Amino acid sequence: MDAQEEDRTERIIDRLGYPVVIGEDVIGALRTWFATTEKRRVVVLADAHPPVAQRAHAVCAALANLDAPVLVPLGEKRKHLSTVADVYDFLARKGVARDTLVLGIGGGVASDLFGFAAATYMRGVPYAHIATSLVAMVDAAIGGKTGVNLPYGKNLVGTFTDPQAVFCDLFALETLPYRHIREGLAEVVKAAIIEGGEFFEMLEELAPFSFVDWPWLRIVEAAVDLKSMIVCDDRLEHGDRALLNLGHTFGHALERASDYRITHGAGVALGLRAAGLLALRTGRFSKAEHFRVLALLALLGMPLRTTVPAQAIADAMFHDKKKRAGVLRFVLPRAIGDVDFGVRVSNKQLLATLSQLGREPEQPSSR
Repeated sequence: MDAQEEDRTERIIDRLGYPVVIGEDVIGALRTWFATTEKRRVVVLADAHPPVAQRAHAVCAALANLDAPVLVPLGEKRKHLSTVADVYDFLARKGVARDTLVLGIGGGVASDLFGFAAATYMRGVPYAHIATSLVAMVDAAIGGKTGVNLPYGKNLVGTFTDPQAVFCDLFALETLPYRHIREGLAEVVKAAIIEGGEFFEMLEELAPFSFVDWPWLRIVEAAVDLKSMIVCDDRLEHGDRALLNLGHTFGHALERASDYRITHGAGVALGLRAAGLLALRTGRFSKAEHFRVLALLALLGMPLRTTVPAQAIADAMFHDKKKRAGVLRFVLPRAIGDVDFGVRVSNKQLLATLSQLGREPEQPSSR
């Protein structure tokens, strides 16, 4: 990458048919986008969490013709149909029609829930999203998946509906506590395991340093670029898009089995360890590569052990929407940069792996 490319302060990735804009000047990016798109009335929904609400008010105040945002209390435990019903009521009261753009502001839950509400209200109204968390920037807001949870499992109700645009608000990362950065980094590590090469090596080099010093524009761009390439070839997850579920069958089950005391990022981190363990157990992954992944997760402060019983995790897994003919299939690494999907394993192998997840992480041999 030459110096001129490195000095750019904004990236635009548009291979999905809509722009994904990555940068700190989200207000300027929105002005540019509004100026080049069909003129529509805009209604703004935002997560009521104070830093997001403050950012949403600032965005609306800086852009002409935008009313103050409607603030919706969110969180994984509120990612359900009754919250969507509240959003529907608001949209109806505001007279939202198919020529109205719904602009959502917030993290991963906001992207999933506001996107689902827009996709299903009046059989679909246009939607765009300002992503204010790392999870949303590198995963949830990209690719057109929307959805909410049921008591039986995560994201069991949803649609594949593309947004009009996504704006990754890097300025908002400055307001996130370290624990929320780590939430998103679990998804970044997942992407780097799939991509391998320079992406994974970059994370290994950065891991010892403070997040304040990380090149977030490069990191978010790398993750979005990988996801958009995969999604472009398989929008409805009939094939390669399943690669993006690395760690997620385990992670979603851990979230549900813990009644969401385990957060999404923590669940994915644990799921990445579990995927490595299962890949080792099935003879498709080397110990050296597995220890590289564990070392990176540990340096980033990710959890690698859980107290949730193995059988409780297994029970939660069988409500996963990615089953085929009642059988779970896993995404497992062969190497960093070489990942398989659709892998079937025995119940014995699965339960042994889940039991091992309750023990301290394995260590490289000193010999």
